[in-house]
Amino acid sequence: MAADPKIRTPIVCVMGHVDHGKTSLLDRIRGSSVVASEAGAITQHIGATIVPIEAIRTMSGSMEKIPINIPGLLFIDTPGHHAFTTLRARGGALADMAILVVDINQGFQPQTVEALQILRNCKTPFVIAATKIDRLHGWRINKDESFLSTFAKQNERVKTEIETKTYEIVGNLSDLGFSADRFDRVSDFRRNLAIVPVSAHTGEGIADLLMVMIGLAQRYLGEELKLSAEGPGVGTVLEVKEERGLGVTLDVILYDGTLSVGDEIAMASQDDIVVTKVRSLLKPHPMKEILVEDKFEHVKSVVAAAGIKVSAPGLEKVIAGSPLFVVRGNLDELAARIRKEMREIHVNLAEEGIVIKADTIGALEALCKELEAKDIKVMRAQVGPVSRHDLIDTETIKNPAFHVLLSFNTPILPDAAEIIKDPLYTQVKVFSAQVIYQLIDQYVAWRDEQKRIAEKAQFEHVMMPAKIRLLPDCVFRQSNPAVVGVRVLGGKLRGDVDLVKLDGKKVGHLKSMQIRQETIREADAGLEVAISIEGATIGRQLNVGDDLLVDLPERHVKVLEREMLKNLNISTQEVLAEFVAIRRKAEPFWGK
Repeated sequence: MAADPKIRTPIVCVMGHVDHGKTSLLDRIRGSSVVASEAGAITQHIGATIVPIEAIRTMSGSMEKIPINIPGLLFIDTPGHHAFTTLRARGGALADMAILVVDINQGFQPQTVEALQILRNCKTPFVIAATKIDRLHGWRINKDESFLSTFAKQNERVKTEIETKTYEIVGNLSDLGFSADRFDRVSDFRRNLAIVPVSAHTGEGIADLLMVMIGLAQRYLGEELKLSAEGPGVGTVLEVKEERGLGVTLDVILYDGTLSVGDEIAMASQDDIVVTKVRSLLKPHPMKEILVEDKFEHVKSVVAAAGIKVSAPGLEKVIAGSPLFVVRGNLDELAARIRKEMREIHVNLAEEGIVIKADTIGALEALCKELEAKDIKVMRAQVGPVSRHDLIDTETIKNPAFHVLLSFNTPILPDAAEIIKDPLYTQVKVFSAQVIYQLIDQYVAWRDEQKRIAEKAQFEHVMMPAKIRLLPDCVFRQSNPAVVGVRVLGGKLRGDVDLVKLDGKKVGHLKSMQIRQETIREADAGLEVAISIEGATIGRQLNVGDDLLVDLPERHVKVLEREMLKNLNISTQEVLAEFVAIRRKAEPFWGK
């Protein structure tokens, strides 16, 4: 059965943890497809590669007789979250399907979990490619064979190991709420995720992976893949970049309709809406001719689904991730539609929180989602580079704890970089990274350290509870000031505090403390120290064996009980409770 001309090619994104083999897998799919497609029909696009259905049929003999109505698969060449989150359409992910790459030997990593959360949020069908099976100890390579065929030729120890490692992935997925199994054991692909063990290096299992992807597309993407080839082009801006001899260009994934030279196009910019005319459309040469000197081939028109480079005037401020429409008829309606889509960025903003900047709309959404999961509030979220103006805006947030800007995968402009480099500049803390979880980890580590420093400072300024006992045979001076040895029974004893008896009566002022003739600032429970007490005489107001408490001011007790209690050790909490009980005998609401 031939491909239906009204069905567009499904768009597939490859995601996964750093170094788990995303690029190798893409390269293998492309390379195998070139070999399988004798006429060189494989097409290299900007940011994407179309693998035609004929090439997939040739690779997988078992598919030869299956009726297929899609023209092939369009793989997004930029592997990772970046491409997936940038490609948006109608408020969701543009990618119709995804391959999540997991190194079978290393298992789940932080970015694997991050990718799964993004896929779940976007409700995108996906398949797990368990890569690097050829790295299993004792693996016998059977180049380009299907997984089941090569698996049957392995020894029992290797078979057991691959089963064990596959079930570890099944377990990890189950912990995150996904039901999964090896692809050949899945009967209902709607309910269960398929895990396909593969090797990008040897090509083993690649045909199975493509077959599962085709099956998913055929079964579940019917409506989503219908297109109007004759209609005006609709796409997403993947990247905005400078190309030598062409100036600023756009890499666009066209997912519906037709885009032609001379068409008027509308997109979102950092200021509002840009409307310009297509000067030229360029696409790379087919893969077999990739070595020609002129990188691009000029085309007059392109039909979805495809990746294409667009050259036009005034593209400098276009936002990556913006929708792109060919203008036919009412421009105001289109502009309103673009503005609506830009407003519908799924970001929950708080009245007070940190500021975030990202390179694309999708990245902004993904970052916000992760921050929300960690209960980190965001006050402002914008696409674009970090400017001096952003720093000034962040400084104006009332709570200094939110003078923080997270920059995800976006440049810091020279005027802002100059300010940040200044060693005396402390108003805004800027964090920058290209991986979401690393960026959040940096911020969380800094935030927790700031909290620790603030708590330490608070401890320094708040008077601490302490209980002491005057020791026998340790009276070194009776008065003016009295100098006596004491044991700290509980809490933390500091100098320059008033002392009271257990009935609440004030007996003098502890001026200083010494241990082995050295002056110290504080003494913990269990220590024996010499203290000087002003305003008291040993034998009159005080006697050896007396227990004394530090006289805490009411406002300090409020801070200790309301804000610091959980940070006090048990002995300090007990001394505080004893002192407060004495005070509240006379005044029940004292310190409350």
